[in-house]
Amino acid sequence: MAHIHAAAFRQSRPWIAEEFAELLANRFIHIVGDKRSFALVQVIADEAELLTIATHPDHQRLGLARQVMADFHGHAKKIGASRAFLDVASDNMAAIALYEGCGYMACGTRKSYYLRENGPNVDAIVMECRLNDK
Repeated sequence: MAHIHAAAFRQSRPWIAEEFAELLANRFIHIVGDKRSFALVQVIADEAELLTIATHPDHQRLGLARQVMADFHGHAKKIGASRAFLDVASDNMAAIALYEGCGYMACGTRKSYYLRENGPNVDAIVMECRLNDK
């Protein structure tokens, strides 16, 4: 996962293997996907949160992220979630389009949330999806 994350996240700091290992030790953390594309999600009570999603650049533009999102939603619903949340950098137009295509709508903003090494920090758009509507 750390390898895929590092390859996919060029503008933000990618997560390292130890961070993934620590998260995966938590019983509320779930992973969907495969060795090309994956999502790490947290499900607590009736809420699911997309912590990260990544597709290796060699496999982008093949619909893998959309499939991972569908798998995430199906898994979250199966274990009781009715709503899903995520945040996305306001300059990540491809991800915003993906999430909107998966039924997410903006519901808030986190100012200057994403750090950028070579430029100003970027706002995070908080998005929500009603899983029962899917």
